[in-house]
Amino acid sequence: MLDIGFLELMLIGVVGLLVLGPERLPFAARTAGMWIGKIKRTVSGMQREISAQLEAEELRQKLNEQQQKLDNSLKKAKIDVESIADSPSASTPSTNAASQSDTEQRVAKASARLDDALETVREESPTSTSAANHEWKPETADSEKAALNKDRNHQ
Repeated sequence: MLDIGFLELMLIGVVGLLVLGPERLPFAARTAGMWIGKIKRTVSGMQREISAQLEAEELRQKLNEQQQKLDNSLKKAKIDVESIADSPSASTPSTNAASQSDTEQRVAKASARLDDALETVREESPTSTSAANHEWKPETADSEKAALNKDRNHQ
């Protein structure tokens, strides 16, 4: 904090002895020591609070970024699924086989995008555990099966 050497301390002690006298000098030194200790504790407490607030803000920013990435990926997937759902109803029966293979390709692409989005979120998530990743896989598989069944029923 302050760059005070031995000579400076001796000079302060001699001046204090001359000004305060031998009776009041020990009491003044104790009082000054208590005040310096209180100031140091207060400053270190403030530093801890500031660093905790900065860490919390960084975590909030990371969480917001992850949420935005997830939202964007889900929007893309939703648009793909809606375009797949709308496409077969507009086709004619003569092009049913070609449109079915086209629809299957689009479903595969949408499924791949969903998988990529979920994998990206899992990779970048700092708090994800292997158990949490294991829980997501069956839900993803079930939702993909439901989407495929819905598309097949739509045709």
